[in-house]
Amino acid sequence: MTAKIRVCVRKRPLSAKEINRGEKDMASCTGRQLAVDEPKVRLDMTKFIERHKFVFDEVFDSDATNEDVYRRTAYPLVQYLFEGGKATCFAYGQTGSGKTYTMLDEKQGLYVLAARDIFVKMRNPENSHLGVYIGFYEIYQGQLHDLLNNRKKLHAREDGKSSVVVAGLKEYEIVNVEGLMQVFEYGNNARSTGSTRANADSSRSHAIMQLVLKDRSTKSVVGKLSFIDLAGSERGADRGETDVKTRMEGAEINKSLLALKECIRALDQGGKHTPFRQSKLTQVLKDSFVGNSRTCMVATISPNNSNSEHTLNTLRYADRYVLYIFMGFMGQMLLYVCV
Repeated sequence: MTAKIRVCVRKRPLSAKEINRGEKDMASCTGRQLAVDEPKVRLDMTKFIERHKFVFDEVFDSDATNEDVYRRTAYPLVQYLFEGGKATCFAYGQTGSGKTYTMLDEKQGLYVLAARDIFVKMRNPENSHLGVYIGFYEIYQGQLHDLLNNRKKLHAREDGKSSVVVAGLKEYEIVNVEGLMQVFEYGNNARSTGSTRANADSSRSHAIMQLVLKDRSTKSVVGKLSFIDLAGSERGADRGETDVKTRMEGAEINKSLLALKECIRALDQGGKHTPFRQSKLTQVLKDSFVGNSRTCMVATISPNNSNSEHTLNTLRYADRYVLYIFMGFMGQMLLYVCV
């Protein structure tokens, strides 16, 4: 896994409700290829199916486990962490497509599996001087809140080296996976969620968990691995946003995801200026795109026919990264993208 950019696809299985409604699986996986059948209607009102094909480095079918996904995506980032790098693992996609289950499931989320391997490496004598520290915060309506410190308001600032620092973030040292899971459960209960048409318990914020390696004696940062569960990428109308509060939440979510896309586009075009300051999300993720960094984006897709439009939007978004492999606009950016 030495490639600078890896693009992978993960498809979730049909839910029991979707099966009971008679929905069909419109996404098929064959090796490295993923095909999505989109229901359409001609001008004469006759129905037809348009097939869209995509090719990625890896395609995970609906029977793939979190362990399968982890080994091919986030595991290389753990090794990079101990080499002194900054690594980031994203989850991107439609609400209800399995983002949070993949990234932040309490027992099999990628962060749990990564922590398991981190603490195995911590037993090595050469790492005895290191400590593992966790920070957990969310970006809600353009503001940063510490999920481990009574939702205290935080501020993202740049230091003298132009690196972004989340000032005031509370960090706790953890010594095993069980401790990490306990801290995560506490912070996750403080996260902003709400009921929408897409999901009864929908994430209304972007959640960022940081695992930081520090030298215990000097407190200097040796490496950092961040796990990010992005809020749903679908349009507000599709979430069933009716009240003012929910519409404002949706508008801020879409603004930040658009800003993320603009940053990627700027990197794609090789521009001298990348608009990281357009949103709090892109500001805190600056270190994920520049310098000594590697990033893994895990975007999940829903296979049912009523969500084919959202699935295609997710795949097209990720397909832009495939172009980077051939066009070489990323420079020093080491990007792993998993859909």
